[in-house]
Amino acid sequence: MILPKTRLPAEARQLEIVRAVLALAAEDSPDAITTQAIAQRMGLTQGAVFRHFPTREAIWLAVVDWVEQNLGDAIAAAVTEARDPVDGLRRLFEAHVAFIAAHPSVPRLIFNEMQKPADHPVKQRVRGLLDRYRRRVSELLARARAQALVEPELDETAAATLFVGTVQGLVVQTLLAGDPRTLQPVARRLWPLYLRSLGVRQP
Repeated sequence: MILPKTRLPAEARQLEIVRAVLALAAEDSPDAITTQAIAQRMGLTQGAVFRHFPTREAIWLAVVDWVEQNLGDAIAAAVTEARDPVDGLRRLFEAHVAFIAAHPSVPRLIFNEMQKPADHPVKQRVRGLLDRYRRRVSELLARARAQALVEPELDETAAATLFVGTVQGLVVQTLLAGDPRTLQPVARRLWPLYLRSLGVRQP
């Protein structure tokens, strides 16, 4: 039975729909999430969902936008407090790991889209998110090299790829373990190894 719902402003209802998708993705494969399942989770009719998003693809695009906005805000807030670019990299790493620990369904959604063979709009949006993230890491690495905080011969592109790969590897292990609580403790052990690969001298 669908219960009456209080009428919310369009943006608030759209945010509710995005959060419903994130909650459902924590329980099931993202491909199995239908608009009917979203409506049932929210206690709405399917037609009410379509009044806010014309297609399922539009919902997924909104989810990716939510991820980029909220992850970006968390990273920006963390990096602002950094004393130097290397500390900025550490804070970015920790903020990203904390975000995933708080929203474990996000990597499931991202990986699911990137594995699809077709180059559809959602996959393109995810690719753009990852590219912008990698550029942010590369910029911090370039500043660290300019300030002689890392090896002068550092390959910034390779170092950025390793940074992203480290986070992705942590995420895969967490998904396999099925316990997001393992993410941050393991991340703390890996960070010194990444710094060593950059040639950063550690106390």
